[in-house]
Amino acid sequence: MENQVSSKSFMVNNGVILGVVSVILLLVTYATGNHLNPHWSKSIIDGVVFIGVIFYGIKQFKEANGGFLTWGEGVKIGVGIAVLGGAIVVIYNYLFMSFIEPDFMNQLMEVQNQMLIDQGMSEEQIEAANEMSQAFQSPGIMAAGGIIAYAIGGFIVSAITAAIMKKSEEEQY
Repeated sequence: MENQVSSKSFMVNNGVILGVVSVILLLVTYATGNHLNPHWSKSIIDGVVFIGVIFYGIKQFKEANGGFLTWGEGVKIGVGIAVLGGAIVVIYNYLFMSFIEPDFMNQLMEVQNQMLIDQGMSEEQIEAANEMSQAFQSPGIMAAGGIIAYAIGGFIVSAITAAIMKKSEEEQY
């Protein structure tokens, strides 16, 4: 059977959902004043949303494809969802750091410096850590890092999901 269902619409629809929900969570964190030091539960919520949207997108495709799904199709859809969602978050972060809170990186560095002081690090060690982190603060590097992180996470989640959900025509008989 030739695959009559296009995976593109499932990637786009669910990628937009992932990106928009992630941005809403970031806005809530900012509105509550927790953007510099978010509660650990935000990471759990982010992870559940990430896994849930990818799982749901792959499941939707499988149902639309007559109950069939190959591992490769599942991974392609999952990574596509993750990369599109990541691109939306990267765009939001650029707008956030450029227009909404242009001093965000300096504020974040102050919070991190205080944590390092509390851990007993010396002034020289803190300065070395600051120099190293400043090398990764360019918008291009941050954008690339964000997209790569989403792609890797999407690959891991979709590889596991697709391995569990895969069903070929041969398995039907």
